[in-house]
Amino acid sequence: MFHKIIKRGSRKPSKSDVSEPSIYSSSSAAASTRPPSSEAAASVTVNNSSRSTVSPPLTSSNPSLPIEPLPLLREAPAQERPSLFSRKLVICSAVFDFSDVLRSAREKELKRQTLLELVDFVQSGSSGKLPYYLQDELIRMVSANIFRCLPPSPTSEATTGGGGGGGADAEDEDPYLEPSWPHLALVYELLLRFVVSSDTDTKVAKRYIDHSFVLKFLDLFDSEDPREREYLKTILHRIYGKFMVHRPFIRKAINNIFYRFIFETERHSGIGELLEILGSIINGFALPMKEEHKLFLVRALIPLHKPKVVGGYHQQLSYCITQFVEKDYKLADTVIRGLLKYWPVTNCQKEVLFLGELEEILEVTQSAEFQRCMVPLFRQIGRCLNSSHFQVSERALFLWNNDHIVSLIAQNRSVIFPIIYEALERNIQSHWNQAVHGLTTNVRKMFLEMDSDLFEECQRQYAEKEAKSKALQEQRELAWKRLEDVAARAAAASDDMVMVN
Repeated sequence: MFHKIIKRGSRKPSKSDVSEPSIYSSSSAAASTRPPSSEAAASVTVNNSSRSTVSPPLTSSNPSLPIEPLPLLREAPAQERPSLFSRKLVICSAVFDFSDVLRSAREKELKRQTLLELVDFVQSGSSGKLPYYLQDELIRMVSANIFRCLPPSPTSEATTGGGGGGGADAEDEDPYLEPSWPHLALVYELLLRFVVSSDTDTKVAKRYIDHSFVLKFLDLFDSEDPREREYLKTILHRIYGKFMVHRPFIRKAINNIFYRFIFETERHSGIGELLEILGSIINGFALPMKEEHKLFLVRALIPLHKPKVVGGYHQQLSYCITQFVEKDYKLADTVIRGLLKYWPVTNCQKEVLFLGELEEILEVTQSAEFQRCMVPLFRQIGRCLNSSHFQVSERALFLWNNDHIVSLIAQNRSVIFPIIYEALERNIQSHWNQAVHGLTTNVRKMFLEMDSDLFEECQRQYAEKEAKSKALQEQRELAWKRLEDVAARAAAASDDMVMVN
């Protein structure tokens, strides 16, 4: 077997091999003079998607390119740096198994040192403008390292119907941390430095950071490792800012991730990070706002309130929603009605979040938009006031601490007072929590000081309604009593007939 390998290695190159230029010609020649390392070859895999102009990848079936230290880029002559740079990219394309810490420790450390050198070289600007073929190989090296199958999420079973109490237990677990992070972090840092570099020409780089790359990059946001998601967020934001040609595609791709999360899986680790990116994107929207952006609000952002796990990303979602209303005040009615559509019925913690978001939206809502939605809005607020969960009731009463909301209520008090008065009276009469009772009394007093005549009218109407309700209850009880008496007499008559027979 050994002799067969030797014979294959000593075969004469074909004409195509001789005539075709290779950026790795010097590295291949240098590597062929080194003794092969079977240990390194057996534990290393490299991306196989190289072009024909690239030397063969380092795999277990091709041990002719062992990983060996190379000269430093700073010490190499300028004319040799491109070739040396590409040879170092080959070393960094090797993907190691980190399940065994001791396995290939030397090769792992050599790759880490090489990545550190490349990061420093690109960051310092010593590389200048990389030739197009080096940019291609750089992106291929990055792809070989970061694009991989993510491990299954520990919360997937709970969030897709695997158990009632499993979701809470899964939230308490520590997040999965990527074992290969010592290498991945440096690969992400190198990509970031390449993207933000002033020497990177977007007209050339967009050939390699293309739609396919962006889609695979977005898939990585489902990683359980928060460190990786933080890097992904930063890099995607930079790509969006620099590659203007990709902006519509990135927005559409994020849209599709949201659709799948809302209507299919309800499980994704990176929704919060994607919303953070969108927050800054929305902030930069030009006015008048495009119809595409309004549809994104209605079809994606507002329905994101539906999933049970909304608490994990609600802060970022609330910021995006508020940004839309600040940009275009006419969207306030659409947003508030959308919020009411997805208002939780039995999830009290979710209700508290919704009330907080509602306050932020109302702070930037103008009077005309407020009037369009105030009736269904305050009917819902009235139900929250009477909630048996004290945090929901308390959070709803805190709305009256906001001066802008109080001014909107005062301008439309003739409509809002009759809706809310009954809920306030019920709280004062029967709510179990003393804090809620005290806050309700303060709000009631505020209404009285705002318009005493209207307050007295609402009080009179409430008393009449209560009297009618009490009279109706008495009639109902009397009717039931009569039925019970008739049934008792019929039963007695039946017993008498049985005894006579």
